[in-house]
Amino acid sequence: MENINNITVLFGTLITLLLSVVAYFIKQLHTDFKSMEKDLVEVKTMALIIKTEFKSGNDLLNQKVEYLEKRVKNIELTIYKNQEYEK
Repeated sequence: MENINNITVLFGTLITLLLSVVAYFIKQLHTDFKSMEKDLVEVKTMALIIKTEFKSGNDLLNQKVEYLEKRVKNIELTIYKNQEYEK
């Protein structure tokens, strides 16, 4: 009877030790996931900032192109009027 109690205590201690190890690794995994989530939020924020900067730069470039197209059109009209006037 005493042998059975000793084996039960030994198995109980072993199971407790193994569950403690599993709990430790689950805690580490949870910490890693929280860290990864924080990094992912940071990456998403940086991607949004880059996207916004790119869009504003693209809009500015389009405005400059439109302005230059208007200037070229005005110059072409002026040249065309001068040619008509000279004839």
